[in-house]
This record gives sequence, C-alpha cells and structure tokens, in this order.
Amino acid sequence: MRRSDFSYHLPKDLIARTPLPGRADSRLLDLTGDGVAHRHFGDVVDLLRPDDLLVVNDTRVIKARLRAVKDSGGRAEILIERIESTETALCQVRVSKALHAGRSLLVDGETIVVMGRRDEFYLLRFPGDVLEFLDTHGRTPLPPYIARPANAEDEKRYQTVYGKNPGAVAAPTAGLHFDEPLLQAIADRGIGIATVTLHVGAGTFQPVRTDDLSQHRMQKERYEVPEATAQAVNGCGGRVVAVGTTVVRTLESSAGDNGNVRAGAGQTDLFIAPGYAFHAVDALITNFHLPESTLLMLVSAFAGHARVMRAYAEAVRERYRLFSYGDAMFCERA
Repeated sequence: MRRSDFSYHLPKDLIARTPLPGRADSRLLDLTGDGVAHRHFGDVVDLLRPDDLLVVNDTRVIKARLRAVKDSGGRAEILIERIESTETALCQVRVSKALHAGRSLLVDGETIVVMGRRDEFYLLRFPGDVLEFLDTHGRTPLPPYIARPANAEDEKRYQTVYGKNPGAVAAPTAGLHFDEPLLQAIADRGIGIATVTLHVGAGTFQPVRTDDLSQHRMQKERYEVPEATAQAVNGCGGRVVAVGTTVVRTLESSAGDNGNVRAGAGQTDLFIAPGYAFHAVDALITNFHLPESTLLMLVSAFAGHARVMRAYAEAVRERYRLFSYGDAMFCERA
C-alpha cells in the first residue's frame, strides 16, 4: 500500500484542542460488530467480557519542552526525544543554524552542553539529573496540532490516571479516557488489568515522507513488559485488549511467532502497516489519528484498511472530536 491510501478529509474544526470536562465524557465509535455503532466511552464496560485482559501503558509524560538561548545569543527550543542516561538526553533542537559539539544552550541560567549529533537529533548533557531539570524548567509537550501553549490543566489532563513511570514525551492518548470510577467498574466485572511501559518519543509525530511504506523507518522507543503481564497475556482465556497503539507495538515487539509474550525490557522500532501478522493482541481501544500517519496505518492493519477508512469518514460526518484530546474507537482484529 501507499501513503496516499491513508488520506482522509480532515475538517480543522474537528481537532480537539482542549479536553472535555470529564475523562470518560468522550464518544466511542464501536467497530466490534457489524457496521458502526455510536456510543459513549463509559460503554466500554459493556463491550469488555469477564475473560478479557485490558493492557494499559503506564508511562508518564515528562515536561519535555524547553525554551533556551544559544551561547551566541540566539533563541532555541529543545524537545526531548528520549532520556539516554541520568544526565544526557537525545533531543530535537530548533535553531537557525546547526550546533556543533561543545556549544552550549542556556535555560534559566543553567548550561546544557551539546555533545554531538545522532541523525537528526542532538545528544545533550544536562547540569544534573535530566528528569529533575525538566520538572523545574520544562513545559508539557502538547502535540503540534493543538496549536496553543500548554497550561496548568494540561499538566494533569495530558497524563493517564495510572501513569507512573516518567519518560514519555507524548501521552498514550487512548488511556486519557479512563478515570478511577471507570477502572473500578471494569475491575468489578472481573476483567483483568495489566500494564506495560513504552516511553513514547517525539518520533510518534514524524510524518511518513515516502509514498513507499517499505522505506519508512520508525524511531526507537524504550519499552518494558513485566513478568506478571507476560503471564497474564499468555494465559488469557478471552481477548487481549490493548489500550492504545503503544500497547500494541509493545506486545507485538515482545511476542514470538507462537503468540507468547516475553517479559523484559528493550527498544522497538516496529512499524506496523497492512500486511503485518499480529500475534498477541485481539482488540484495540484507540483515538483517531492524523491522515497518512503511522498510527492510522497500524489501526488499518489491525481492523482492516477499508473498514477503518469508512469508519473515519463516518466519524467526520458525525463530527467526532479528533486526535489526542478527542474521541475514541473500539475495534477487533480483522
């Protein structure tokens, strides 16, 4: 398939730029039966079965965006891609001219040193612990299409209620719809809930620049599958239901050809597009994604390209709210 096969009409006014008052107030487009059903997100309790296993991504978004000044006096903007060590991180740096090793960037009087380049990223050394520095000086890294500065509400709402492992620079947005009462209602039905961790990188917004999908390369992202989660997935008697594309990529990256998921940590650059053979995931809860994006390609591979594109056209007609702060979809593997 070609990149252009994943294009659709996108009215700009459907892009959700703020969250709804309640996390579970969103709409849910249900693709699990014949045709399309329009529901509210709270109905997910009724779509899950007692023998299902819900798998969520417990990564936590860090304050990954920094305003800086170059040692020459010009402005710069830093966006963390991923943390490499306690004091170093791989970053996007928006500057007028490329930076060489040894140059420095100032953030609120603190010095960050450029150590070198790695492809389109810079390796930067921070003056101490990176996470502590970001917590003091950074801002919530809202996606570009939200097109506004982050505010205090975003610090809370651009996080899942179960996020606990800091390291993501973009939220696993399907999880934003779950609040504590909804999670409790799911648990009360006897439905298991398990966790994985995948630290979403800024590369999740990287566009596919070639029409030949086989030429696209994903940025690596760190993940971990706990032993208890691997056992729960491998022993699941019902459906393994992934909350978000990040969970799909984590479980599929750690699954063998027999479908068994291996516990452990690693890095993944798995690109899932139509033609991919799934091993570990049976159902998916996901937000709506940008045209021609790798995330839309993954969902199309999972639920069927023609069916997903018809569902997107229906969502646009019904004026669903789109993208990170928008509505959601529930689908099963084709």
